[in-house]
Amino acid sequence: MEKGNHSEVTEFILSGLTDRPELLVPLFVVFLLIYGITLVGNGGMILLIMIDPQLQTPMYFFLSNLSFCDLCFSSIISPKMLLNFLAERRNISYTACAVQMYLFLAFADVGCLLLAVMAYDRYVAICNPLIYTVIMSGQLCKQLVAGVYAVGVVDSMIHTCFTFRLSFCSSNIINHFFCDVPPLLVLSCSDTRINEIVLFAFTCCIQVISFVTVLLSYIHIISTIMKIRSAQGRRKAFSTCTFHLIVVVLLFGTIIFVYLRPTSSYSMDTNKVASVFCMLVIPMLNPLIYSLRNTEVKDSLRRVMNKFLTNS
Repeated sequence: MEKGNHSEVTEFILSGLTDRPELLVPLFVVFLLIYGITLVGNGGMILLIMIDPQLQTPMYFFLSNLSFCDLCFSSIISPKMLLNFLAERRNISYTACAVQMYLFLAFADVGCLLLAVMAYDRYVAICNPLIYTVIMSGQLCKQLVAGVYAVGVVDSMIHTCFTFRLSFCSSNIINHFFCDVPPLLVLSCSDTRINEIVLFAFTCCIQVISFVTVLLSYIHIISTIMKIRSAQGRRKAFSTCTFHLIVVVLLFGTIIFVYLRPTSSYSMDTNKVASVFCMLVIPMLNPLIYSLRNTEVKDSLRRVMNKFLTNS
């Protein structure tokens, strides 16, 4: 690419996950399967929560929004990645790259903040059960979700604008399988110190604060659970929260690893593996984690299936 500022860039080339031809078809099959499970799992979770009145509670309202977020999150990345496994040229236009980054960052923020909101919901349910319905009113739930989406939209707009104001004058080959901030900062021939500061600051404000909120909520939750005299009651309370905590640790750990490091220490191959896990595997696992050992979800699924079979 000839020297010039970012306005002269018409497209980027995505290097993808691997440059070994013998792995392209097997990887295509694996990630097509992952994407299919993600669509069915999260779509099914949303549909189940919508049609079963017994799941019309704050917890499942937040869970349906998390499933929607995972569905969108995966769909922003997977189709283009799958196409590039089979395409001769892995190009993406300048505009499409900016749009992909904007949507990806928005839903990444939404997912993290929703996990924090869900932790707060569990804290209120377990630590203040008598006033749970008063605190977690329908209006508050809607306001929390609206606030989460608003933060995601604004934060992603800031990162996208700061990234695409840079000049890309040495190469247009992005060493990644999608348009993310770190590989574009490495690619730029501009001074990226401001971008790194903005990325670090906003990641701390959203991801780290969200994680601390989850952590504090679960400290109170565990303290309350340990005071429950009934062993069965303790097991039930722990089972409600354990899998949510697993999702939180996996997601936040990966995001902090990828985004809270200076550009000089980036290893793109390592970041690719972490990104696959964070952006493709976790959205596939979430509906399984929240449903396989969730009695309410399994009972709801049985009721819906029985009703469907009876009507048919």
